[in-house]
Amino acid sequence: MDKEFALVAVNYVDKEQQPNNVINLQFYYWFSKNGKKDIGEPPAILDSGLVEYSRSQIEKYIQNKGYLKAVVRDTIVIKKKKAQLIFTTVEGPMFRIRKFADSIADKRADSLYKSNPAVFANVRPGNRFDTDSLSAARDGFYLVMKRNGYYDFYRQYITFNYDSTFNKGVVDIKMVIDNPDGKSAHPIYRMNNTLISIYRSNGRATGKADTIQVDSQFRFVDFSHKFAPHTVIDYVFQKKGQLYDIDKQALTTTRLSALNVFRNVPNPQYTKLKGDTNLLDSKIEIIPLKQMSDRVEGEFLFNAGQIGYSFGNTFTDRNLFKQAAILQIKLNASVLYNNSGNPVNPGGVENQDFTAGVTLTYPRIISPFNFAKPGKYGVPHTTFSSNYSLFFQDSLVKRQSFVNSITYDFFETPDKQHIITPIDIEFSKGTIDPIAKDSLLKQNRYSYVYLIGRTIFTTGSQYSYVLNANKLNTYTDFVYFRSNLDVGGNTLWLISKILNTPKDTLGERTLFSYPFAQYAKGEVDLRFYKSLGGDRQFIFRINPGLGIPYGNSTQLIFEKNFYSGGSNDMRGWLPRTLGPGQFNRASYGVGPKADTTRAWLQYLDQFGEIKIITNTEYRYKIDGDFFGSVLRGAVFMDAGNIWRLHKTTENPNGQFSINTLPQSVAMDIGSGLRFDLGFFVFRLDAAFKFKDPEFDGSDQWVLIKHFNELFHSGPFKEEYEATNGATYAFMQLNFGIGMPF
Repeated sequence: MDKEFALVAVNYVDKEQQPNNVINLQFYYWFSKNGKKDIGEPPAILDSGLVEYSRSQIEKYIQNKGYLKAVVRDTIVIKKKKAQLIFTTVEGPMFRIRKFADSIADKRADSLYKSNPAVFANVRPGNRFDTDSLSAARDGFYLVMKRNGYYDFYRQYITFNYDSTFNKGVVDIKMVIDNPDGKSAHPIYRMNNTLISIYRSNGRATGKADTIQVDSQFRFVDFSHKFAPHTVIDYVFQKKGQLYDIDKQALTTTRLSALNVFRNVPNPQYTKLKGDTNLLDSKIEIIPLKQMSDRVEGEFLFNAGQIGYSFGNTFTDRNLFKQAAILQIKLNASVLYNNSGNPVNPGGVENQDFTAGVTLTYPRIISPFNFAKPGKYGVPHTTFSSNYSLFFQDSLVKRQSFVNSITYDFFETPDKQHIITPIDIEFSKGTIDPIAKDSLLKQNRYSYVYLIGRTIFTTGSQYSYVLNANKLNTYTDFVYFRSNLDVGGNTLWLISKILNTPKDTLGERTLFSYPFAQYAKGEVDLRFYKSLGGDRQFIFRINPGLGIPYGNSTQLIFEKNFYSGGSNDMRGWLPRTLGPGQFNRASYGVGPKADTTRAWLQYLDQFGEIKIITNTEYRYKIDGDFFGSVLRGAVFMDAGNIWRLHKTTENPNGQFSINTLPQSVAMDIGSGLRFDLGFFVFRLDAAFKFKDPEFDGSDQWVLIKHFNELFHSGPFKEEYEATNGATYAFMQLNFGIGMPF
């Protein structure tokens, strides 16, 4: 059998006669007791009837691929109570198309056939005879007709008659497109009036409705009393007088669903007007979601003796101002408790984080410039956002920030999305504990005081380009690309130069008595998705980034730096605990004073202006019904780090250098489970540090060199705790919602 068909032919073997997945079978043996639990995959039992069925299906498949005289034989080899199935194919001659003729009674249909040659590209003379190609051509021309007003056209009108009696490996094909019985042509329909009915959220059409005759086409009936007519009408793409078009029908349904305010948007219903008018009235019946909703979320962290939790609440109004504008108010509070070895506040609260945000998203572009029409390739949005955050670290710092922005997002094509933030205003204020500030200054750690303790503001603009985000939940081969550019402070710098505003003690210009930041920051997320058949997939990702302060700034503001670790990049490390470069927190020294400084700056001193993260992940399906979810598995490896742009005294060995790049790259390996519930994915990953750049030479390969201390204490962990003031954790568990990338 040709290799072209061999891999596909395996799919025609009955599933009960295919070898078990080793992992799925082991799950069955572990958890399925007496067949009462459907976990994993029961062992496949040989069934001669299913073997014969599989043989005949493979034979039909090969014959349909042009080998009309193909014969498939099966052989069963049994050894040690295991059966091996061997299917042998004698293909015979491959039949090619000699002639392709047509008989189309409808002249306009014949014109459409001749103007769409690509639909029949695989059934031309000289090509291999393939019944799958005939089916694809039938489906393709059916859609051509449905796009051009043929509302009543069906696939059954298209038939292929073929003659293979020449015994010379050739086939003559004749395509026939019949007219409806008793008619000389297929009728062509145009759109007439449209009735839009919006029911209550319980699905009922009760009570008095808001009824509006919008124009000569649209009649709007709203039993919910919550929608303005144009909120829906703007996304109905079949206009009065136009030919019926099945693509516009699908586009209407898709875009109305994408507004995220309706629970049920079925395809429009059509009614032919009485008489010989060839006009279609359409009816769209919609059930809205509940306007108000509230979601509570929580997380719990346990790692190396540290515990913490976060609690969040999201309130959503899905239809503000009757325009499908979505208002969200988010509140989140998190607390991290330190372990008893922390010298600053043993066993107490280490840091607290509180955020509050309000976003208002309109499903249209609100701008004097009409640069994105509603819904052609996706629903465009205008988002007004205002966020406040408060970070408090005991005995060190309190940081507050306010961020306000306007963002537009729209689709250039179904695969290409643009996200533009023309204005982003950020104000941040840091207040350092006087004792901590005095101690840090005495240690010449002014850079940290400057980073976390100053008050600064900036205005900026951001732009993102996204390719193939619509394919992320598929198992096809594709490339995902996202690039972000963030530039800030240039307008403020120009204003300050024109007004000749005063400079502060550091020589930075100020506006309204505050210095402003000037910077440029770029980041790329490039991924290659490769399907391995079925639900198996391989992904490679590279995620570099670079931030540069310039002009009025010598250092990026705290919130603009890169950090590493966490459930979406370097999964073997907690967030903000990797890098920069080969920086080791043991460089603070040994003793109570060093331990106090380390505790103060934990999660604050590991940042950088450069980031390079790579990930590889193999994903596979374990069980199709695991307590109501699809259970999937993953094996992964992460590599990368963050670096300082220049050599700094506070992060020794933290600067980026090509010469030391191999030594400064971190690596982790791990595996995980994904519980796919359909509407979201719950994820659990276990990652192990494999190469840790904070050490030197062969000591970096921590998993190999200290494998015996993976789950037990020993000399390595004891020495690390003595010099770093913290317990070394080889493994990190990550709980998350959604896929890591």
